[in-house]
Amino acid sequence: MSFLLPKLTSKKEVDQAIKSTAEKVLVLRFGRDEDPVCLQLDDILSKTSGDLSKMAAIYLVDVDHTPVYTQYFDISYIPSTVFFFNGQHMKVDYGSPDHTKFVGSFKTKQDFIDLIEVIYRGAMRGKLIVQSPIDPKNVPKYDLLYQDI
Repeated sequence: MSFLLPKLTSKKEVDQAIKSTAEKVLVLRFGRDEDPVCLQLDDILSKTSGDLSKMAAIYLVDVDHTPVYTQYFDISYIPSTVFFFNGQHMKVDYGSPDHTKFVGSFKTKQDFIDLIEVIYRGAMRGKLIVQSPIDPKNVPKYDLLYQDI
């Protein structure tokens, strides 16, 4: 299913997407095409991309081709989804210690749609952090690994 969504395969392409996506939420899914959880998430992303096209631009980023961003966003679990608006990194409070990214797959298409709507509305009002609309029981729980401390 992931062939329906555009892929960014280099740091330069990711930089360009961040700089050039205006007035929309930029969704970057960091992962690997062959990972089963990534495929599950890609299915949700591709099925909702049409409905969200006025609010969001969705791209797939291979963690192996963009080590700079993988390290920068501390992506130790895949898939991890990061959001931007007009070049600004958007943070979301999921009720977990990490507000920089959504780790894992969304349980439902509606969870993802609701999240994009909240990020979009918050960003339009100048907010850089928004409260997640997703039911906390639908947010995957991961222990964060702090490496090299």
